[in-house]
Amino acid sequence: MTSETPASPPSSPTPAPESEVVAQARADLANRLGIEPAQVTVVSSAEITWPDGSLGCPKPGMSYTQALIEGTQTVLEAGGTRYAYHSGGGRQPFLCTS
Repeated sequence: MTSETPASPPSSPTPAPESEVVAQARADLANRLGIEPAQVTVVSSAEITWPDGSLGCPKPGMSYTQALIEGTQTVLEAGGTRYAYHSGGGRQPFLCTS
């Protein structure tokens, strides 16, 4: 007679830790909306090379450094509305409204 070791249940994958940039963007949006950060969903977050110092969010009448800038674009959702946060070149994530 052989004894069998019961199979252990498959382990669920551990979610990747949230990046600091995403955590900052989530906290900022929650603060703006007066909600808990847990109510903010991360739709996407990706590294991106911005074409200039506007970090993809130019303001009329402003001039920007004309150089490629490494950064991130994070899209968050709260209450059915999506919000884009941009960062790069040492700048903290900011809500891009343009």
